[in-house]
Amino acid sequence: MYNEIFGQFKKQLRQLDKWLETAEAHAKTKGFDPSLYLGFRLSPDQFAFARQVQTACDTAKLAASRLTGKEAPVFPDTETTVEQLRARVTAVLGWLDTLSAKDFEKAATQSITQPRWEGKTMTGADYFLEHALPNFYFHLTHAYAILRHNGVSIGKRDYLGALTQKLPS
Repeated sequence: MYNEIFGQFKKQLRQLDKWLETAEAHAKTKGFDPSLYLGFRLSPDQFAFARQVQTACDTAKLAASRLTGKEAPVFPDTETTVEQLRARVTAVLGWLDTLSAKDFEKAATQSITQPRWEGKTMTGADYFLEHALPNFYFHLTHAYAILRHNGVSIGKRDYLGALTQKLPS
């Protein structure tokens, strides 16, 4: 199950990369520096666009790391361009591609904790369903909404990406 869900995370990260590419093109068409997107936000008390992208990436890689016991790569949050954000997405995708279904065999029963949880733990299954999954989509959706709010021409199909639809036989 986890391998399939992380397959969906990877799909969504590839969609995020496409949004970033579209945002760069939009900025160039409108005559402004695409790096301006990095500071945009929906509300003063929410993360800026760059942090939304960084957090979506970190949520995917750290969830996979915690559930598999594999060491995740560390990325400093120093991106200052859309190109650098795209490189981060690509790096996370590359690392996630190194994991297999076998790596997730004991994921549900792992004991997961984080420093900010002050010693509390969750099972891997609860952590994934209650924390990692909603957190990933929260930040991914905010990144999408910031781009949409700022005129980037992306829509629901860009969010969903290709579906595995088949014609009836």
